[in-house]
Amino acid sequence: MLSARSLFQEILDDDEAYRLFCSIAASGESQGGWENARIAALVPESRRALAPRIVRHGADEDKHGRIFNALLKKRGLRPADVPPETDYTMLLEQQGIGLAHSRLRGEERLTERDIITYLAHSRITEQRASEQMRLLRRYFADHPDIGRAVRMISDDEDNHLAYCHEELLRLAREGHGRTIQRIMRECALAEIRVYRDVSLAVMDHMGRLLGWPRPKALALAAGIHAVYAYERLIGWRRMVSLEMPERRDVLGGRAVPEPEYA
Repeated sequence: MLSARSLFQEILDDDEAYRLFCSIAASGESQGGWENARIAALVPESRRALAPRIVRHGADEDKHGRIFNALLKKRGLRPADVPPETDYTMLLEQQGIGLAHSRLRGEERLTERDIITYLAHSRITEQRASEQMRLLRRYFADHPDIGRAVRMISDDEDNHLAYCHEELLRLAREGHGRTIQRIMRECALAEIRVYRDVSLAVMDHMGRLLGWPRPKALALAAGIHAVYAYERLIGWRRMVSLEMPERRDVLGGRAVPEPEYA
């Protein structure tokens, strides 16, 4: 029987599949850390009050990258090269979503529009990250090897999503509502395409590492396409709604230190 739990368990039980999974996750989180650090450094004077929260966001992403690498080290594994077709962050940039890395490598200050773009893009990607980590948390929160890391990263991703909601609502009250909605819609429709393509690529690599029979691989691919069809039709709307989170200023305090692994 195919289920999310059984698939994750297969990956967890196989060294090479686990190595690839953690390496892809670590790479994406580390890239997010770099992006947020550069955005914080280039934030316009009109939004300097936002800089400490962006720094905190980036520090959390860096922490997640180190956690995934520490999980590999704990198991005696080295990071694997990340196949380009599985690089979610790079593929989003190639679609023109978010702020271009060429811009972030420079020293020119960002504009208010850039900050709106950053937050709208983050609103979409953090929705995906929060949902994925909640799924892992549902099945592996008490796992002796990865449970603590899963719980910590899941909490952080929920906080990042709440932060995006709060800041975008603040900008909407300042008169940027239509711009925010337009950018979020564009980002959401692009993200679901990239997520589909990355999911297919990851499952293809996992299938070869785990020796999945062709019917199983085809069934999983069909499931990914079905999810995309649903998201393209209606599911993308959950990514563009805004509501004030119950907890406010979740990135205003000190970062939680990452767990230590022997």
